[in-house]
Amino acid sequence: MAPKFQGVDFYDVDSMLAEEERAVRDTVRVWVDDNLIPIIGEHYIEGRFPKQLIPQMAELGLFGANLPEEYGCAGLNNVAYGLIMQELERGDSGVRSFASVQGALAMYPIYAFGSDDQKKRWLPPMASGEVIGCFGLTEPDAGSDPGSMRTRARRDGDDWIVNGQKMWITNGSAAEIAVVWAQTDDGVRGFLVPKGTKGFATQAIHRNRSLRASVTSELLLDDVRLPADSMLPEANGLRGPLSCLSEARYGIVWGAVGAARACFEAALEYSKERIAFGRPIAATQIQQQKLAEMALEVNRASLLALHLGRMKDEGRLRPEHVSMGKLGNVNAALDVARTARQVLGANGVTLEYPVIRHMNNLESVVTYEGTADIHALVIGGALTGIQAFR
Repeated sequence: MAPKFQGVDFYDVDSMLAEEERAVRDTVRVWVDDNLIPIIGEHYIEGRFPKQLIPQMAELGLFGANLPEEYGCAGLNNVAYGLIMQELERGDSGVRSFASVQGALAMYPIYAFGSDDQKKRWLPPMASGEVIGCFGLTEPDAGSDPGSMRTRARRDGDDWIVNGQKMWITNGSAAEIAVVWAQTDDGVRGFLVPKGTKGFATQAIHRNRSLRASVTSELLLDDVRLPADSMLPEANGLRGPLSCLSEARYGIVWGAVGAARACFEAALEYSKERIAFGRPIAATQIQQQKLAEMALEVNRASLLALHLGRMKDEGRLRPEHVSMGKLGNVNAALDVARTARQVLGANGVTLEYPVIRHMNNLESVVTYEGTADIHALVIGGALTGIQAFR
């Protein structure tokens, strides 16, 4: 008898995971099912991040989960970390973004480029969720071209004076500490700017139709005076912020799998239950073709994410690999979401099902942390040895 394939894991990727990796994934999966999915639709409608979930996320060890235990983090491998991102985005891209920014874009630069004092001061309370962080790189006129940033830091005695503006900053208005990147006479440097510092303000960005259950903000720095020990001593040049973005993009490779899974599973179940012309629409050839194509994309994305995770744990992962992963998996997730929306018909545009929410969110995910066009150019440069950036 031919085997009957259940659910989305057609290639049995689950069997390729270590026991601890599966345990981490299953723990987060249950938490998402019990605590996030029941409330996320209303938060999306209202444009509110579910901040009441932060203590639970911290207790599960979801912040900076692949950073060392000595700083209060979970010390997991990168595959387990990726599975966390997958399950969080299966719930909602905005919630995965919150955890990703906290860990990969706020905690990671402190860990990778900070002094011992900075690590000891900030990482434990960030891991426990007591301190929320954000990452200030993008500007109104400097998104894909961070080298043209206008935010500038100049020395004044032993202090630094920082002036500038950052845009589209996840967690910005909710953060107690901002990692801000600025041009100096010695190149791009990173600075830790605590909330409440004179001259530092945030402004929430509203009216967005995507990532509505997320805090997105503008950072304003007007003659912000910072002591010398606010600078990340080991970050010099664009390599610093770009390496942080690579960490965040790695999480997106996995997160996109979660969004795609949620859409595919909703379409698969709906197709079995929706009766048209006297039979389930799952019995029709055209819907089976759509389901097959969605299953192909989800399984291919799962395998790619796992392979990149193994490469990262082995120290072989390069930024170009991550660019291909983000480009491929996010585009695949968008295709799955759009196809699932068609399978659900008019029901696909309601928040009774997760599809339209994921589809809208993915329109942001395909743009942030490097647009699809930029990642294509990174891959093209790696393939040809010719950089198209001017």
